[in-house]
Amino acid sequence: MRNRYLCIASSLLVAATLVAPAVFAQALAQAYPTKPIRLIVPFPPAGTADVLARIIGQKMGESLGQQIVVDLRPGASGSLGALLTAKAPPDGYTAMLTSLSPLVINVHMFSGKPQYDPQKDLAPISLITKVPSVITVHNTSALRSMKDVVAAAKANPGKLTYGSSGAGGVNHLITELFRSAAGIELIHVPYKGAGPAMIALLSKEIDISVASPVAIMSQVRAGQVRALAVSGAARSPTLPDVPTIAETAVPGFDSTAWYAMLAPAGTPRAYIDKLQGAVVVAMRTPLIIERLNAEGAAPEPTTPEALRKLIEVDSQRWAKAVKISGAKLD
Repeated sequence: MRNRYLCIASSLLVAATLVAPAVFAQALAQAYPTKPIRLIVPFPPAGTADVLARIIGQKMGESLGQQIVVDLRPGASGSLGALLTAKAPPDGYTAMLTSLSPLVINVHMFSGKPQYDPQKDLAPISLITKVPSVITVHNTSALRSMKDVVAAAKANPGKLTYGSSGAGGVNHLITELFRSAAGIELIHVPYKGAGPAMIALLSKEIDISVASPVAIMSQVRAGQVRALAVSGAARSPTLPDVPTIAETAVPGFDSTAWYAMLAPAGTPRAYIDKLQGAVVVAMRTPLIIERLNAEGAAPEPTTPEALRKLIEVDSQRWAKAVKISGAKLD
């Protein structure tokens, strides 16, 4: 009889051990959050990441019942804010909304060892959106398609110039991937932002400009510049009549910028799931859909696992782009 009671007691103990973590995780999720959450943006004010963080953060705060406080921490092309996020306590009260730069580009551009490992020191929450680059020319240019660009570059090697918002930026690297895939030579002219690059195109200092949809839309609508192609696999909702590079010049070409939300590694999965759920709810609101469409993009929330896979795959893709471009960060 005593042995029977011991057996029953042991079984109950094992069952309790198995159930306890799930119950504890559920209790964590129900109680969280109990105070405001800091959302680090590793870029200057008024940029796409800042705008997205504020509108998404507001909607997330409504779902979570706590304020989302946007904390701008620009520096080192986004790496400073990413490092701050990686070193923050993994307690669910720090997250980051960033472009892909500090996650899959910058780590390949440092001359020394990076101070953080995006795949080990950060916990994915969700993808936010993907944004293609747009290849544009002056409205008087003889280049009317990406086939024309390829033909002109092959006919006059080293003569065709393109401008971007800076060396090592997404638009620069996407163009380098295209240039390599097409087997042509293009001369990169870096500027300090998309605005100066567009001014250079309008004054015909450069032959081509590569920028995000939002940076070129006013000039396209005014008829000052002509959009030749977008860099993603699908056409942009903002420019539905503009073909992709894959359609017109390099079959299979697909390279876009993207934005995502992450937390410090070690953040409890129950908290990650609750944040991811709040992102999904926020991304379904008309305000955010409208804002993303204005950026030439659409809401693309994902699971943490899908974002982790994207980071792994794109890290290899952008390592190749960085090597081709020769871009470096000190």
